[in-house]
Amino acid sequence: MSDLKNQRRMAAEVLGCGENRVWIDPDRNDEVEGCITRSDIRNAIASGHIRAEPKQGTSRGRIRHAAKQKANGKRKGPGSRRGTANARVPAKRAWIQKIRPIRDELKQLRADGKISPSVYRMYYRKAKGGEYTSRRNLRQHMVADGNLKEEEN
Repeated sequence: MSDLKNQRRMAAEVLGCGENRVWIDPDRNDEVEGCITRSDIRNAIASGHIRAEPKQGTSRGRIRHAAKQKANGKRKGPGSRRGTANARVPAKRAWIQKIRPIRDELKQLRADGKISPSVYRMYYRKAKGGEYTSRRNLRQHMVADGNLKEEEN
């Protein structure tokens, strides 16, 4: 095997890349070995005996895998958390996510005629006060208070 260190160095300078990215055609080693000037190297590049390999990017495969796992609820334990619970989901956003379904449920029950407007208003005010945690919790309270039949649940 011939030593093409000088040709590789010159080719790297001509191509404007690092020596590791210089590709020399293994079938044309003898011809490239005869290239001793920069113009010879330029001719070898033009004829395709020497070329620059494409730059290597950073693989995103590991990041995509981790993102997929996080979407499935993995990698979110206490050891991965930085910041308070309020920083991760602001209190206002948490409240919005809690109150909207409850209010939607109340509106639906009133529209269907399952509760009267006065009962609707009472539960609306209680919901605003934070008494209910979810739709289900609201319905449980309504059934317990006798304002909603259990089979409708």
